[in-house]
Amino acid sequence: MEKLTFYAVSAPEKLDRIGAYLAERLSRDVVRHRYGYVVIAMEALDQLLMACHSQSIKPFVESFLHMVAKLLESREPDLQVLGTNSFVKFANIEEDTPSYHRRYDFFVSQFSAMCHSTHEDPETRTRIRVAGIKGLQGVVRKTVNDELQAIIWEPQHMDKLIPSMLFNMQDDGEENPASLAESCFRELLGRAAYGNMNNAVRPVLVHLDNHRLWEPNEFAVSCFRIIMYSIQAQHSHHVIQQVLGHLDTHNKNTPRMRAGIVQVLLETVAIAAKGSVGELAWEVAYTVNPNSQTSSPPNLWLGPTVLEVFNTLLKHLRMSVDFELGENSRRNSGASVSSSGRVKESEERIVQNAIIQTIGFFGGNLPDYQRAEVMMFIMGKVPVYGTPCHTLDTVTSGFKSKTMVAALPAPFLDPLFSISLMEDCELRQLVLEILLNIIDRHDNRAKLRGIRIIPNVAALKIKREKISKQDVGFMKKHGQQLYRHIYLGCKEEDNGHKNFELLFTTLAVLTIELANEEVVVDLIRLALALQDMSLANEENMPMVIRCGIMALVAAYLNFLSQMIANPAFCQHVSKVIEMRNLEAPYLLPEHIFREKCPLPNCLEKEDRSLYFQTVDLAECLVAPGYNAERLSIPYVPQVTDEDRLTRRKSLVDTISLQVDFPSDSLPDKSLLAEEITFETLKKAIDTTGLEEQEKEKRRQVMEKFQKAPFEEIAAHCESKANMLHDRLAQIFELTIRPPPSPSGVVSISAGHAQHQSVPVYEMKFPDLCVY
Repeated sequence: MEKLTFYAVSAPEKLDRIGAYLAERLSRDVVRHRYGYVVIAMEALDQLLMACHSQSIKPFVESFLHMVAKLLESREPDLQVLGTNSFVKFANIEEDTPSYHRRYDFFVSQFSAMCHSTHEDPETRTRIRVAGIKGLQGVVRKTVNDELQAIIWEPQHMDKLIPSMLFNMQDDGEENPASLAESCFRELLGRAAYGNMNNAVRPVLVHLDNHRLWEPNEFAVSCFRIIMYSIQAQHSHHVIQQVLGHLDTHNKNTPRMRAGIVQVLLETVAIAAKGSVGELAWEVAYTVNPNSQTSSPPNLWLGPTVLEVFNTLLKHLRMSVDFELGENSRRNSGASVSSSGRVKESEERIVQNAIIQTIGFFGGNLPDYQRAEVMMFIMGKVPVYGTPCHTLDTVTSGFKSKTMVAALPAPFLDPLFSISLMEDCELRQLVLEILLNIIDRHDNRAKLRGIRIIPNVAALKIKREKISKQDVGFMKKHGQQLYRHIYLGCKEEDNGHKNFELLFTTLAVLTIELANEEVVVDLIRLALALQDMSLANEENMPMVIRCGIMALVAAYLNFLSQMIANPAFCQHVSKVIEMRNLEAPYLLPEHIFREKCPLPNCLEKEDRSLYFQTVDLAECLVAPGYNAERLSIPYVPQVTDEDRLTRRKSLVDTISLQVDFPSDSLPDKSLLAEEITFETLKKAIDTTGLEEQEKEKRRQVMEKFQKAPFEEIAAHCESKANMLHDRLAQIFELTIRPPPSPSGVVSISAGHAQHQSVPVYEMKFPDLCVY
């Protein structure tokens, strides 16, 4: 070998003939099974390859690779391993010049086949698989840095490379092939360029489909962890998009498979979010404009990739709920509920929970201002029973916005409060949870957990800041809306302990975060209105709800009196609570929310010592900053379109109505406002008390304009003015219309005159003008 090597180095032009001779000898020895000579010839080829690096080595390499292929084609494991080792040595050599005609298609196919070896002997099988993985690793190293070998990233090769690695990675019984395959897999992904990511990830998804590895999905999650940590950070959105597309492809598969894909998506999003949030935004920007010259990642903005994630997940959430509802309706139409139906329902819930968790995690890593945009995006979708609230609860968790104007914009607040009027108690709980997530900016909610009479609020060490001007403006604009929905939410007959807890916490957090002197007075008016509603009981509420409202008022006024540090106010509240402890414990939260609490037959209005008195509280608030006179004005919730329409029982009913009745065939809202019953017809015929009714109506209007808050009066007048303006516009449109003229019609649009010519053949003349 020393002489041969010296000769080859001295006369590199002879390498071609030397290689051809060795290849001929090796081929003959392989056929005759003279494996000792095969080993000697292959060692000679290896040493010559390692020693010679001249330009003349190209033909020698062809002979070398031809002999490696001969060894790999043989069925002898020893020869296959020998050929693989030689190829790996060759792969580690850096060639000075690229090869224009060399291809590695055969080696990819052969090494991939060796990775799937099914040899009877376990030890031999392991050797062959390890050799196959090493061979693929050699192909990767030899080709990925060679621009002329970019063909390796094409699907026909990736479809062999990737599954071979994954096949060995998922075999827990053989650690050596598994670890080696994972190392090779990481190396391949780490070398993937921008345009090759799709071809590298798609075979992974196909492999997981073919081997049914989505349920259970531990291996799938492990694979995508490897992918996300191996690829370059700016390519992570490619992976997310491909998993989203795969979820779309399998939208009608089993619930557990869809849940497995969603959980993998959650893992990819979580790993992408661990990097810089700005980098994620840069990825989104780069997706839109790859030629962008941005040198550093900008602040995160709501790009199409982000919306695509939310849009796709919400679509699948809706589909999952539709599947569940459809299954329920089919089961309800049958005679009995089958066990398979219950399993189907529970599996769909698994899908829904996985989607909600993913949306929450993704939204939780966005900036506050962008999270508000995402919340409006979610609310803008067609509502599904319960799912927008569950989703928003996760998105708003940990929300810390500096101003309420940014956190609760009107396009988000209005539909959210619309959901709070549903008859489902869990939906109302979720709405309050969402509000608390947004309003509680100093994490005081945990300190207020549970509805109770707090003996010493100062001991809770409540964190608070001075109310900003922006928040004061927010309460002036939306305060009445907040109070209204708290008021209406208190009197629902299916309210439980949890509902009252959340109502108390909402009132307390509003006091901490948004209450100046004016808001404090409004909150006291709201509390007194709740007490009066419970005492009057005009809506025939159950006694447990009436007592629960009384307990809520007591717990809140006790908290408020200590927060504003007014001794006289605290004394009056403490006195009422003390009397209730002695004579009516069912009016306190510690008693009424216990199981089997004895309830009274009625609530005695005359026993003034058991109730908070408006006059006494007004006297306590005679201090600078408080407008105590407003306490004498009873709080009345604003009347909105939702009150005039018939009450919606659930979001599902709303959706069914939208489907059954097209928008152009819906009756006028005014016709839906009142049900026509026998009583209404009887009242319409009976005209004896019309004069008294008119007098009472005028008196109520005068009293309203004298005592009602300015915001309510302004809102009422504005709605009437808008209605009048619309009616006048309709009348003018119908009456003031100039006759047609062929020369053109002058119309005023946006302050500019526009001439619209009317053809003669389109003009309609009176009958007397036609002859």
